Amino acid sequence: MSNKRIFITGGSGFVGAVLLSALPASRISFFGRRDLGIPDAYFVRGQIQPDTQYLGAFNNVDVVIHLAARVHIMNDSSSDPLAEFRAVNTEGTLNLARRAAEAGVKRFIFLSSIKVNGESTSNCNPFTASDMRNPEDPYGMSKSEAEEQLLALGKETGMEIVIIRPPLVYGEGVKANFASLMKLVGKGFPLPFRAINQNKRSLVSVYNLVDLIKVCIDHPNAANQVFLVSDDNDLSTAQMVALMAKVQGKTNLSLPVPVWCFKLAGKLFKKEAVVDRLVGSLQLDIEHTKKTLDWVPPYTVEHGFQLAAKKTRDDWMIKCFVY
Repeated sequence: MSNKRIFITGGSGFVGAVLLSALPASRISFFGRRDLGIPDAYFVRGQIQPDTQYLGAFNNVDVVIHLAARVHIMNDSSSDPLAEFRAVNTEGTLNLARRAAEAGVKRFIFLSSIKVNGESTSNCNPFTASDMRNPEDPYGMSKSEAEEQLLALGKETGMEIVIIRPPLVYGEGVKANFASLMKLVGKGFPLPFRAINQNKRSLVSVYNLVDLIKVCIDHPNAANQVFLVSDDNDLSTAQMVALMAKVQGKTNLSLPVPVWCFKLAGKLFKKEAVVDRLVGSLQLDIEHTKKTLDWVPPYTVEHGFQLAAKKTRDDWMIKCFVY
């Protein structure tokens, strides 16, 4: 990597923590609510808002990597979720990018989401970078609007825009549903997923995602492009559970409950979307990314699962010791 000066938002997040550890601290400025105490790195305190000024924050900065976001929330109880997502993910992002362009930043890397493409590929081909945007929820809409406005800003100012759309990101420290499933498998519970073996889900380990981000810092072909990213090894739900058992040294106790049972339950309880995330497909075609950047994911799915399992085991041991 070159000696470019890099400004990172979201450094305290799941992806940001891995990215910060993968870059030379002396070349980093990071922006957030709290100082992470990284020696040699420069900290700028603040929040991503539509009116944040960023006074002096972009001095000598060549590249901005924007990871911070209002993240997708299951069962969001906000009275106007779209407005709240837009305030940070759309308006806040555009303000950040405009301020960066005014300061002479050359490249802006935006971590978006595959939700810009849609929620499922169960009845269609894998998503590609050239597909029409089709977001279905407020989070995806806010990211989609940010992409459109960033690309327009790039044309207006000459600042290079790079957009990366990941699916579910996992690895050491992952939380939410992935971590919960890993823990259930690790405790030896018999789960009813063995028959869910015809669907395909694209995932990306945080280590592959960070590797791609690093490539996009310098690669000339990355300018003004949209890239999809995955491990390039899609798994069925049954395969995912089997691998979780393998990396934790457990017997796979999944039971062969027919898929139609899940679909029937989804209809009865009006949870079709939840069921489709379990039995349906969400695949990404990353050929454009691989060919444009001459890049292939350097880490295997099993590598990422092993590190995710390690964190899960460590958390369990700490809780047992403390309680």
